[in-house]
Amino acid sequence: MRAVRFGRFGGPEVLEIVDLPDPRPGAGEIRVRVRAAGINASDWKKRRGLIDRELELPRTLGHEAAGIVDEVGDDVSGVAVGDRVLGVSPYGAAQAELAVLSSWAPVPDSLDWARAAAIPAAAETAARALDQLGVAAGSTVLVSGASGSVGSAAVQFAVARGAHVIGTGSPGTHAALRALGAEAVAYGAGMPDRVRDLAPGGVDLALDVAGSGVLPELVELTGAPERVLTVADFRGARRTGVRFSRGDTGRATYALDRAARMAGAGRFSVPVGRTFPLPEVADAHRVGETGTVRGKLVLLVG
Repeated sequence: MRAVRFGRFGGPEVLEIVDLPDPRPGAGEIRVRVRAAGINASDWKKRRGLIDRELELPRTLGHEAAGIVDEVGDDVSGVAVGDRVLGVSPYGAAQAELAVLSSWAPVPDSLDWARAAAIPAAAETAARALDQLGVAAGSTVLVSGASGSVGSAAVQFAVARGAHVIGTGSPGTHAALRALGAEAVAYGAGMPDRVRDLAPGGVDLALDVAGSGVLPELVELTGAPERVLTVADFRGARRTGVRFSRGDTGRATYALDRAARMAGAGRFSVPVGRTFPLPEVADAHRVGETGTVRGKLVLLVG
């Protein structure tokens, strides 16, 4: 099978498409013929050696994909060869023609492959963060960076839980945020005052998905660091006492099925900003690192 791989740390030019042995699913796993695979910021951070640098090279990439089941491992039920699924690869090798998934959910007929592949990482990260914050009906939640893939997923899940959601974003994203059920507010200087105008009763909880250095303001708005959680600002979390959410502390894999069901009902989506064919993965990384495209970047594989 063809797969994305890099043999040294560096810029997008170190990425290559190579032929690798076909993977086989183990117990509790399935294999899919990949139709689309999501690209995340963690992909270029790994490529540059900013995270997981101690792992051996060469390395493959990709933690989420959507495709057609072509092999089912032992101790697996409820899914069959030929089913359309979206899911998560535990091996970081989803950007390939074949991928082994450890968690998955059916793809609704209404979703194309790109939109399906955009869901898994954003949905899991958002649900895990909301769980750790304790977001429930009646709470007022501020999502900083609400217009991105994780941020928009967090808004939709929080609204579905019955929370009052305020989302920060640039003025051009405000109509989209309101359509998701959030009250929109501009980020930047004066943001706390604008939030207070929308929530005179105060903000109960805050989630940072942008990593833009606003943790002190979020602590001020909520009144305590334990009421704030970030998935994007590890250093800021250490300075402020805010909790940092990592996937290795337990994943909210239940969110895949929930997001897929909501998407099928037209109540959940992760915006796709741009798609690239598999051989153009280096160009996708270049675009992603500029931060100029709003929405998820997705590789089209089959």
